[in-house]
Amino acid sequence: MAGAAFTAWILLQVAQTSLVAAGRTDVHRKLGRWGVVLAAAMVVLGVMGSLIAARRPTGFVGVPAPPLQFLVVPLVDMALFASFVALAIAKRGEPQSHKRWMLLATLNLMNAAVARWPGVSTSSSPILSIALTDLFLVPIVIWDLKSRGRLHPVTLWGGLLLVVSQPLRIMLAGTTAWLAFARWVTGP
Repeated sequence: MAGAAFTAWILLQVAQTSLVAAGRTDVHRKLGRWGVVLAAAMVVLGVMGSLIAARRPTGFVGVPAPPLQFLVVPLVDMALFASFVALAIAKRGEPQSHKRWMLLATLNLMNAAVARWPGVSTSSSPILSIALTDLFLVPIVIWDLKSRGRLHPVTLWGGLLLVVSQPLRIMLAGTTAWLAFARWVTGP
């Protein structure tokens, strides 16, 4: 179910950008209402799926890290996704900000896919998937610099938050405080 919702999100993003490019912002706005519902469902499904995986003795499929430690990754992903989508909704009257927040929300989810690429999935270090995921920010940065002469504030601050959050998750994962929280949230 979660996989279908996350795939639907990617398809929705393609449809939404195509509608705007075609000048059909009226349909884009109507479809956007469904996007809000889908985003909320994704957060619920993402959190529930993460908690279920963290409770399993085998943990997260294909992830060698201990489940309670790794739980920080998907939970922060869901928190950032929800925050970026909420900011995009709040800024829907400002197209330049709106589209960047939506793009950052989607890019935030890319690490899970990139980490499963051949060669990346066999890497023992999460650094490779993090670095490859961060490369998806480069076209936005280039676009901003070419079209505006400087970074858009959303690109700067949202992109910075995304990039900085990745190593912070790794550092947080093994702390006593995080493990206590993870044990509490996953229950007995």
